[in-house]
Parts: sequence; structure tokens; C-alpha cells
Amino acid sequence: MGMSETLKAIADPVRRDILEMLKVERKSAGEIAEKFNITGATVSYHLSQLKKANLITENKYKNFIYYELNTSVFEDVLSWIYRFRKKEGNE
Repeated sequence: MGMSETLKAIADPVRRDILEMLKVERKSAGEIAEKFNITGATVSYHLSQLKKANLITENKYKNFIYYELNTSVFEDVLSWIYRFRKKEGNE
């Protein structure tokens, strides 16, 4: 997935909140849904968009699917953003 898709995925405030939750620890879809006043289908949609952008991964354990951050994508985004910083001596 390209940079455009990644930036589009993190543009949504609900998806950013999900990423903040996953920064602390992995969570199941049910645990994520408990924190929002939206339908389970909407949470599933947001999770699918984050997965499509490769920002999260899913792992199955028993009857549950747990979601975790994929930090390597964030490193790629930061590296891309840092290319735009102003270098000293260049005005």
C-alpha cells in the first residue's frame, strides 16, 4: 500500500483513536468496539481500512482476533515526512 492510502487511513479521527488504543496493547475487535459509540460493522470497517493500509496486523488466538500496530509503516511515514524538513543554511 502506498503513502496516499496510509495517510488517508490515518486521516479519520476514529482510526487515529484505534491506533492510540493499540499503541498501549493489542486488543480484540470487541474491546475496541466497547470504546466507541458506533456499530460493530463500523468498527470492522475502520479495522479493515487500517489493515489495508498495513497500519495494523491481526493475530488469531482461540476464538478471538487480536489487532496490533505495525510500527514499520509508521517508521516509513516518518522517514518520508522528515525529507521535507528544512536543512540548516537553506533559506
